[in-house]
Amino acid sequence: MQFRLTFDEIQDLIQRKAGRSLPIVYGGEHTVRIAYDVNVLFKQTSVGIDITVERINGSDIFLSYSGGAAIEFMLRTALGRYKGQPGADIIELMDGNRILLSLGKNPQAAQIFNAVELQDIHFDEQHVMIDFKPKNI
Repeated sequence: MQFRLTFDEIQDLIQRKAGRSLPIVYGGEHTVRIAYDVNVLFKQTSVGIDITVERINGSDIFLSYSGGAAIEFMLRTALGRYKGQPGADIIELMDGNRILLSLGKNPQAAQIFNAVELQDIHFDEQHVMIDFKPKNI
C-alpha cells in the first residue's frame, strides 16, 4: 500500500504550524532538497540541505543530510530550542551528518506502527511516497 503527500501539502502544513516557508524540491529517488532562508549580515540568503532516506528499521527512520558545520550548527540550535517540548524526543542528531527519527516514541504514531510495517519512503517530482503493508494480513 502507498500513501502520497505532495510537496505543496507538506509546505502548507509547515507554514501553518511553524509560520515558516520551507520549499521542498525533488533531489532523487530517496533524496529531497529543502531550502531555509536565514539572515546573514543584514542580508537574507537561502541555505539548502539535501536529505536522504538511508534506511528504515521498524518505526525508526535513518536520514543523512548534506552540509558542513553551518548546517550542523543550525540543526543543533533548532533541536536545542525544542528540547523538552512534546515530540522533541523523536529526533536525534547522530554522528556523520545523520538524523534518527524514532517515530514510535510518539503515542499516535506508535498506534499506527502497531498496525502497519513501514517499508520505504521515496520521492518523485511532486510527491513523498510512503510504502507500507498491514501487519495482520
